[in-house]
Amino acid sequence: MRQKLTIDILIKEAKAFCEAESQYDNSALFGITDGKAVGTFIEHKFQDYLSSKYDYIIGSSANGIDMPSEDINTDIKVTSIKQPQSSCPFRNARQKIYGLGYNLLVFVYEKNDDPAKKISRLNFLSCTFIDKNRTADYQLTRTISQMLENNANAEDIVAYLTDRNIPADEITMNKLAQEILDSPPEQGYLTISNALQWRLQYGRILDLNEDVQGIVKIIGKSES
Repeated sequence: MRQKLTIDILIKEAKAFCEAESQYDNSALFGITDGKAVGTFIEHKFQDYLSSKYDYIIGSSANGIDMPSEDINTDIKVTSIKQPQSSCPFRNARQKIYGLGYNLLVFVYEKNDDPAKKISRLNFLSCTFIDKNRTADYQLTRTISQMLENNANAEDIVAYLTDRNIPADEITMNKLAQEILDSPPEQGYLTISNALQWRLQYGRILDLNEDVQGIVKIIGKSES
């Protein structure tokens, strides 16, 4: 009987996976320059690796999260160091302020092809677990915190959100402003660009040196 997967085990296995893959000569990825194709390949390989050892719910494209169970609630992102970013479904404007609603496991790789051997090697430079409460936009949540410290009211917050082109109508904007006053958001650490899908950028996560509750540097310069 397979062991039940937990967040702690997921983090441990992500580290082991990165270390193993960074030493693996992969002919299937040789010559592939499409970052989405590389990311999908690695996501599937990691899921196959986990599912062979552990019991957990595997997500579908319908719900958009790779590990949708309440106890794991994590989406896997794989991105190149050349442009460390990815996209995710847009649900509502609130995600930019209060987080995506699920955790992220972000793998960042550097791809090197060997033409003589016709193999590719992915060197995983970073792997980070980001708790759902830290997946909001950094600058937006930082400025909101500063505004609240300066006794901002609902009108001030609506004006700021409007200036930042938050994708929401007037009714939603007013509800958000009141929620922010009643329940200030935690500091986020992503850069989230408005689009038909959210564009998530991870540069601040890669550069993060201090310890932040809810962010685990599994592989990278802050790992223990």
